[in-house]
Amino acid sequence: MSRGKARTRTGGGTLTDVVREDPVNRYQNRFRRRVVLIVILILVVIAIGWLIHRFTKDQPVEYTAIDQHFKYGSIGSEPGGSLTNPVGGVLPPYWVFRVLPQICPDKLPGGYASIGLLYEKGHDLPIGVSRRWRLGLDQVGLNCAFCHTGTVRETPSSERRLVLGMPANQLDIQEFFRFVLDCSLDPRLTPDNLMGKIEAAGGELDAVDRFVYANVLVNQVKLTVLGLQQRIGVLMQPDVTTWGRGRVDTFNPYKSIQFNWPLDKLPHDELIGASDFPSLWNQEPRARSLPQAPDGMYLHWDGNNNSVDERNLSASLGAGVTPVTIDHAALKRVADWAWTLKPPAYPFAIDRDLAQRGEVIYASYCADCHADHRFRDGEITGSRVGTVVPIDRIGTDPFRLHSYTYAFSANQYGLYPDSKYQFRHFRKTNGYANHPLDGIWARAPYLHNGSVPTMRALLDPPADRPVRFYRGYDVYDQENLGFVTDVASEGNAHYFLYDTTLPGNGNQGHVYGTDLTPEDKRALVEYMKTF
Repeated sequence: MSRGKARTRTGGGTLTDVVREDPVNRYQNRFRRRVVLIVILILVVIAIGWLIHRFTKDQPVEYTAIDQHFKYGSIGSEPGGSLTNPVGGVLPPYWVFRVLPQICPDKLPGGYASIGLLYEKGHDLPIGVSRRWRLGLDQVGLNCAFCHTGTVRETPSSERRLVLGMPANQLDIQEFFRFVLDCSLDPRLTPDNLMGKIEAAGGELDAVDRFVYANVLVNQVKLTVLGLQQRIGVLMQPDVTTWGRGRVDTFNPYKSIQFNWPLDKLPHDELIGASDFPSLWNQEPRARSLPQAPDGMYLHWDGNNNSVDERNLSASLGAGVTPVTIDHAALKRVADWAWTLKPPAYPFAIDRDLAQRGEVIYASYCADCHADHRFRDGEITGSRVGTVVPIDRIGTDPFRLHSYTYAFSANQYGLYPDSKYQFRHFRKTNGYANHPLDGIWARAPYLHNGSVPTMRALLDPPADRPVRFYRGYDVYDQENLGFVTDVASEGNAHYFLYDTTLPGNGNQGHVYGTDLTPEDKRALVEYMKTF
């Protein structure tokens, strides 16, 4: 059918043709317009749904093998800000983290590996750094392996042996955070420079990523990092003893990040609390009931908690998780694995006859406080294992002990109110705990603050122990049971000169066995290789 015509007279008397739309065509046109409108609405709804899914999806990169989950799996420490601030964590998003060393090459010439982060072939992130999709972006965070994986070499030309659960003897975590803070605030971190470095690194970003990275992300990174710097920057100041490789101040960053305490208002001495990373082996025996510790051994260097679960939760908070972002299931996988994880056997030759002689000496001087080799099999010996020795008796450096205060302990009880995850076992103590010495060969340097480089040096009177030595080199000193300490650098890695005269670094105390003969000391050291 066609549209009809009609003639009508205009106001001037002229006849004009008027075209009238056929009713069928009028209906079809109206239908088409409705279809187009509906399609547009459907596309808008789909787009909104896609964006909601993108920005609300919370999905970690998952690993079936438990050792891979330990090394690279998320525990929830990736940023948990908001849609308006998709940064909000201790580390920037994935691609920013990846290319920061290229943006500020002068601040970290050797990249993350030069400050002790460990890389494996086939992985673009170092061990201990996890990846998770959260708030519409690929994010990164820290996990347990960051502080509990180390390396050992027999000679400078030997291949590095990776040891899971070992203290991170090479890691300079303070320098790591210093670099992330400094480079994130550097004028060279601009949207254009960032996008260029990502493209050069082979990064492929979709349209939404490009918009966010170019228009939102850089400013948010700078604002977040500026807030972190204002919170923990006082710990980076020259008058606070540097942590150095293999050490961390466990609780002072925690005070600021978790409790919002202004660190610059605290007593200066309280800000000095660096201590060695601990090992992660044999957690089940540490939780076993003992006559002297019926609820389990007291953990942390100062024995401030006897709950393995609370210790794990507290450590994860130190890695950057929050009560909102923590992935309890993922953390439990690591805890279950560490429950029975054994330390590796000493990888070098042992003089078995000399070690047998040293076993008798160890039983007399050490076993009562530190158990013996049977600890790994669950047969715990020693009437004082897992208990706290008062500071006036043990005599070691007191700064780490004093940095954990009564006020801080009281505040930990309120972190998870009305929750099964609430802290209930933390306490303030008056000394340092007696720990079992499982895998002690891989836990050098010694004492809580790592102030004595080798086990042989620990058997010398404090006045005869090394005053300064380098930390972070992973070639092993087989004679003295520890790591080689006279190497200042290797390639781009510059090792940390530890100075025992600085506050918190004292090497005094623990004088047990210092009166032994040189021959007996040699035998004792040889026996401790068998743990």
